[in-house]
Amino acid sequence: MRILTKVLAVAILLVVPLFVVSADNFEENDFAEFEDFDDDEFIVGNGAGNEGFQQRGNQDREGPPSVRSNDNTPSDDDNADFAEIDANDADEAIVEDEENEFEHFQDEEEFEGFPGTANDQDDIKLSDTKKTEPKLTMAKVPMHFRTHWDSYWMEMLMLAGLLAYFANYLFGNKKNSSIANLWLSTHKSLLEDNFVLVGDDGKKETQGSTLAFIKESESVYTLWCSGRTCCEGMLVELKMIKRQDLVSLIAGIMKPVQDQLHIKVELSQDAMDNYVFCIATKKQATKMFKEMSDLSKFCTLVNKTEEKFNIPGYSLLSEIAEASSSLLDSRLIAALNKYAPLIEYIHVSDQYCGPIQQEDSSALKQPEVKRILHCGFNIPAKTTMEEMKPLLVLVFYLMERIKRFRLSKEGKAKSDKNRARVEEEFMKNTHAARAEAAAQRREEKRKAEKEKILADDDPEKQRRWEEKERKRLEKKRPKMKQLSIKAL
Repeated sequence: MRILTKVLAVAILLVVPLFVVSADNFEENDFAEFEDFDDDEFIVGNGAGNEGFQQRGNQDREGPPSVRSNDNTPSDDDNADFAEIDANDADEAIVEDEENEFEHFQDEEEFEGFPGTANDQDDIKLSDTKKTEPKLTMAKVPMHFRTHWDSYWMEMLMLAGLLAYFANYLFGNKKNSSIANLWLSTHKSLLEDNFVLVGDDGKKETQGSTLAFIKESESVYTLWCSGRTCCEGMLVELKMIKRQDLVSLIAGIMKPVQDQLHIKVELSQDAMDNYVFCIATKKQATKMFKEMSDLSKFCTLVNKTEEKFNIPGYSLLSEIAEASSSLLDSRLIAALNKYAPLIEYIHVSDQYCGPIQQEDSSALKQPEVKRILHCGFNIPAKTTMEEMKPLLVLVFYLMERIKRFRLSKEGKAKSDKNRARVEEEFMKNTHAARAEAAAQRREEKRKAEKEKILADDDPEKQRRWEEKERKRLEKKRPKMKQLSIKAL
């Protein structure tokens, strides 16, 4: 027992100094913790490299600080040790997997001529980490359009056409407006002398109303006048060339047209007798005879008008001869000869209903007719508005002339006969439509009567109505003739 105690005491004495020395070393070296980590890390690698590194570490621990070199450049032995360690690390950095994920790309039979075959595996390893940069190509920017204007000749032509069209629109609109204002300013005093109200636009009760044309379109202007004996009113209409439309101007070169003045006077019911009369240029007379309903139904084209009335260049459409002779007096004939280029037509009618409408068999009544005096005048480009003023005076003269003229008994009888003929023709043409309409009215009347009887609770009334309806149907049923055959 004593021997064992002595052995333990000796062992303690030998071990205590070692702990004291290690504690001193730990306190003196501040990077001991990191050196231990590095030692453990390098132990994983090659043993020979670790021994050299550990030997160098031990030398650093055991050597005094004064012996260490101040130069940071490592010695040759240290460089050799580090090179050997780096080589070992590089060898262990390459990990060879038993099953390579991209092994199927190395099949030479499947990918012939592919750059990633078995012969180029080293190149594949290096190229996997590098991505090929995209090839940049510069776009070919065309030269500025100013350097070659000839490439845009179509666009420039279209722009020039649009500019010409809009410029012509502004100029033509202004030109037509100036013509209308000039005519109104020239004839204003004459209109105000013959009518109480001139230029009725619905704003006469307000202070802002002024005497001016009503602009129906860019080339049509209208003016309404009223407040005169023997007429309901007068409509002045200026139909001018479509100067605002460049296409119409170009078409007018092939077929020239003129500005026109149309004056339509609605006569009172007792202002004229029943007759139809028209004097017009030959071309216009043919056109009106085909298009106007009253002229085609009541009038006939008078031959030898020039010889009889001495009005060359005009044709006469007349219903009653005495009315034509009375209206074509010396004053009207003189005006027709003097203003032949200006006067287009003069139309007087008590059956005016406009142009011929498309035949409608379902129409049960004739169209509504009016008593009118319709005059058409041309406005040549070289004619001034003062030269047009006598034409308006001629219209007022015709109004008074129509009011004073009355037909004779023979003339009235002929006029009534013509209107009865036209009425009879209309009734014949619409007979089927009127019969169908009458049958429909009768059927509707019977249906209403039947509903009324059925709504009544009296059975006796219902029985009498059914008996009456049965007899009516028997009368409409065709009768069959009975033939007796004698026996032989």
